[in-house]
Amino acid sequence: MSKMILSRHRGIPAQDGAGVKLTRIINQPNLRHQDPFLMLDEFRSDNPNDYIAGFPPHPHRGFVTLTYMLAGRMEHRDSNGNTGVVSAGGAQWMKAARGIIHAEMPKQEDGLMWGFQLWINLPAARKMEAADWADYAEHTIPKIPGERSEIRVIAGEFEGQEGPVKQPEQAFLMLDVRLQANAQVSIPSQQQETRLAYIYQGQITVNNEPVTRGELIRLAPQDLLQLQAGDEPAGMIVLAANPIGEPIVQYGPFVMNQAEEIEQAIRDYQAGRLTA
Repeated sequence: MSKMILSRHRGIPAQDGAGVKLTRIINQPNLRHQDPFLMLDEFRSDNPNDYIAGFPPHPHRGFVTLTYMLAGRMEHRDSNGNTGVVSAGGAQWMKAARGIIHAEMPKQEDGLMWGFQLWINLPAARKMEAADWADYAEHTIPKIPGERSEIRVIAGEFEGQEGPVKQPEQAFLMLDVRLQANAQVSIPSQQQETRLAYIYQGQITVNNEPVTRGELIRLAPQDLLQLQAGDEPAGMIVLAANPIGEPIVQYGPFVMNQAEEIEQAIRDYQAGRLTA
């Protein structure tokens, strides 16, 4: 293992919602929470049976979800009356905070459905704030062109461009790095302690070490990230943030700091008070 790559991890097959098949990358036995990133799922299939049932109404409390689509269309509806459709290249951000009930359902009956859902923790002081939601179409996400490369800034700042997804008082970086065959690009460190990359297409040599599709790598926080694609186009999601450093207690869709707060979340949901 190089000084740059601290560890490598492959996702595991999983199901969620009404049986949607996906790959769980973060929050699986070999890679638990990566503070503040709680979970990362990739869903990718051109078989409607793998995704058509979607994610019917379900609750959340204590964190933020970010859905980013590479292909296909997904509809969001929630208990605050928000609704929207995220299409290829777009993102949806939902701050569950003190509580929200939402559904995410495919807006297609065939074709490729491919995207990610990222869960980001909230600090204790913000967990019981009001819920919020925002929809970002593909054209609102800045794209930084390079020599046979493109970097899309979903959240955070990079090369003078600012991604549309904002997390007040808790900055994090999310980039979609797209490389044509044999293209090269460098990504300077922003000195965030938690730094991750997931290769979702092709093969990328990371600081002289090849990494293939389906691998997540934990990266040293301080070094320049030097990337080169293999003989085919390649893609990588880069995540970086500073840890919150608070206890994480998770029970399914509820993420709090203490077990007693989880018990309260369950009682609130059962009594219809989760979103009050």
